Amino acid sequence: MAIKLEWSEEALEDIESIAIYIEKDSPAYAKSVVSKFFEKAEILKKFSSLGRKVPELNDNNIREIFVYSYRLIYKIDENAVLFVAIIHGKRLLENHQNISNKT
Repeated sequence: MAIKLEWSEEALEDIESIAIYIEKDSPAYAKSVVSKFFEKAEILKKFSSLGRKVPELNDNNIREIFVYSYRLIYKIDENAVLFVAIIHGKRLLENHQNISNKT
């Protein structure tokens, strides 16, 4: 069975905010960064455990991969990968419970 990719509303809002911020300086680079988020996500269909465990959390099912300087944070289960947040790599996760409880 193929792994399904799902995006939380919060993760999509994070992508939109990042794009708007980058677009102020370079619309072309903003488009490139957004495309890279979705390209990296596609890899997880076959290799869902590819990313590392999120250091702030003690949960093997919540992982992250880096896209440029951003952390693409996702939760895995047997049928799906749910993207829960995209944050800058220098930021720590806030509201840990919220991410852990997403289904």
